[in-house]
Amino acid sequence: MKKYLWAAAGVVAAAVIAAPSAVGAPTETSTTEAAISTAATSATEVVPADVTPVRAVAPAPDPVRTVRPGERVDAGKGYTVWLTREGKHWTGPDGFENFRSVVDGNIDRSEPGVSHQSEGGATGVFHSGLYYGTRHAGRVELTDSEGHTTVATLVALPGRPDWGVWYAHTGPSEGNHGGGHGVALYDRAGKLLADLPGFDFPAGRG
Repeated sequence: MKKYLWAAAGVVAAAVIAAPSAVGAPTETSTTEAAISTAATSATEVVPADVTPVRAVAPAPDPVRTVRPGERVDAGKGYTVWLTREGKHWTGPDGFENFRSVVDGNIDRSEPGVSHQSEGGATGVFHSGLYYGTRHAGRVELTDSEGHTTVATLVALPGRPDWGVWYAHTGPSEGNHGGGHGVALYDRAGKLLADLPGFDFPAGRG
């Protein structure tokens, strides 16, 4: 009888010893699976980069205003300017019409150049002229004998021809009607293309 009791006790002990392994196995498997799941989740997480948006650069404004042939441009202080295929036209407060041709052979359009007409006196001077020999005019500047600079307004016909018109106003003049101002033509990169020194005698219309 004792023999059978010892045998039964051995069976129960074996069952008890084996039980922890059986119970612990699922726990180990669950821990491993959780670790794999966590690693996979971490691998798929995307951390947003600190990206600075790029702003589009606005194109530089065109320094030359395009006008239709015959379109009247208010040049200020009673002056009006307009262009035709033949050249530059303008009137002043007196209503007298002036014309400067670009087709009569008096200017050489094969190279950059600039002309200057002015009229006025004690109340101010109106300056205007042609620029020519370039399709890349950037600005025209007037400079008086004291070094003061005035930037002119530029106008041209459609199609960017190789000539256009500039105009500007300066302060009162003493005796030379603004003829003492030098005129300089620059391209859009700021390179000097042509200049016209000031002169000491009165400027006429033409």
